[in-house]
Amino acid sequence: MRIQRTSVGLDVHARSVVACAIDEDTGEVLRHRFGYDPAAVVEWVRSLPQPAAVTYEAGPTGFALARLFTASGIECVVAAPSKLQRPVGDRVKTDARDAMHLARLLRLGEIVAVAVPSIEQETARDLVRAREDNRGELMAARHRLSKLLLRHGIIYDGKQAWTGAHDAWLRRQRFDHAGLQAAFDADYEAVQQVRARKDRLDAIIEQMATTSDYAPVVRRLGCLRGISTLTGFGLAVEIGNWERFTGSSIGAFVGLVPSEHSSGQSRSQGSITKTGNTHARRLLVEAAWHHRKAYRPGAVMQARWAAAPSLAASRGDDGNRRLHHKWQHFTARKKRPTIANVAIARELAGWCWSLAVMPD
Repeated sequence: MRIQRTSVGLDVHARSVVACAIDEDTGEVLRHRFGYDPAAVVEWVRSLPQPAAVTYEAGPTGFALARLFTASGIECVVAAPSKLQRPVGDRVKTDARDAMHLARLLRLGEIVAVAVPSIEQETARDLVRAREDNRGELMAARHRLSKLLLRHGIIYDGKQAWTGAHDAWLRRQRFDHAGLQAAFDADYEAVQQVRARKDRLDAIIEQMATTSDYAPVVRRLGCLRGISTLTGFGLAVEIGNWERFTGSSIGAFVGLVPSEHSSGQSRSQGSITKTGNTHARRLLVEAAWHHRKAYRPGAVMQARWAAAPSLAASRGDDGNRRLHHKWQHFTARKKRPTIANVAIARELAGWCWSLAVMPD
């Protein structure tokens, strides 16, 4: 239970900060409005009766303000916006009312906090998410180019698109109309540029995955099928501190548990919640598909096991066998593959947790 004399709620925006403080002893409420000047906000809080605690909602303004408060010796709780309790009948929303609401919840100990990442973790996370955005841009650029050709009846008859042979076929395309040729050249150039940017980001991530503090976790996670260096590094930086979870609770963090609406004697479960970390959930769902095919450890998996501790390699092998057996079980029950894969991804999250918290 928190013990503080002054509870401070902040409504933080890109160009303004509205503050509301409640003095526990006197009941006095203090309000102040700032431009976005974190140093001035910290100074104002330090001028209040101490000890003081501060809270604001997690959002696009990031965690720089929280780090500044912590460095100044002031407790700062970054609130999870989706977990804030809001009055149902309240139809008036202003910055001042939001700050007051946060201060009251902090005073009552009803703030659900998010983990504040270190600067190194946030930097690595930005890199992984930049690569994720670039991946989406590459898919969109390829889609535009292929559909441009399809509209004009030009279809690639090779086995697989976006290979070296497919690229050579694209470069041979010529059109009689100058406008169409210009549109094709622009779309083809966009694909090449985005792919080159993705390759550069991949190379940087590969290097960080072997030289940064995340390297041991990435090596252990690589003992599972479907988790390459890029996937393992993405999971490591998105999850951050694995110790705050258990094998069963990590599935809820990435939104892979069923939603539920139960009351009295009735119990109704629906689709997965899709709450929590979207990036980690996508990585797990994609990795889960790899466990569908027959399990025959090849040279790549053997190399990953050799690079990891023997205990991690053994546990990874157990996980791979278990997850493939689950796939066989779902297939025998004629379970829809997409639903089965989500169940596999949920269990895969637990196996990842067990490897991540394993000592080297």
